[in-house]
Amino acid sequence: MIFPGPWATISSANAAETVTLSQNALKQAAVKETALFLGLLFFGFVLMPIAIYWVGQDVFGRYGGYGYGDFFGTLSAKIRSGDLVAWFFILSPYLAWQTLRLTLFAWRATRRSPG
Repeated sequence: MIFPGPWATISSANAAETVTLSQNALKQAAVKETALFLGLLFFGFVLMPIAIYWVGQDVFGRYGGYGYGDFFGTLSAKIRSGDLVAWFFILSPYLAWQTLRLTLFAWRATRRSPG
């Protein structure tokens, strides 16, 4: 019977450690992406409508409804009914961020290519 050398234990321990490290890194990345999504969703759902309402009032005049509450109520009703334009509006900060990340990734990848 041939006994494995001490490297067999070390390599299996390293493999288990590598798997654990990659799982931890994956969990950290998932938590980071979830926090980013929730933060930008908050921005798109709470802060952006406020800014659009006030800028729209200065540019286009009074809103046809009964103030900001009516504006936000109309927006949230459209979101609840599944209106794609309203969902695009709410998700646009996250979509813009992801587009910027993808563009930078593609730009870096083409810069590194030899041809």
